[in-house]
Amino acid sequence: MHIKEFQQMIAEIYKDRDLERGVERTMLWVIEEIGELAEALRRGDNIGEEIADVLAWLVSLANLCNIDVETEVLKKYPGYCIKCGRKPCGCRA
Repeated sequence: MHIKEFQQMIAEIYKDRDLERGVERTMLWVIEEIGELAEALRRGDNIGEEIADVLAWLVSLANLCNIDVETEVLKKYPGYCIKCGRKPCGCRA
């Protein structure tokens, strides 16, 4: 599944509820899910499930903001490091 397909699927299932909730309250859900991911990482369980939840809520937020996530990801991450132009990245942290 491509990001665009996942975003469309989330819109088909949840967009009406997301519209009722609005951008601000959806963002609060994103933050809550990130907290749940942090807790899952601390415990060492359900990490994949929590990553999926974070992704779904981010995509819901993108839908509300009319953002095509796949397009934005490919612009930001074109397949090489945008700082040094290398793959793998040759930058030093």
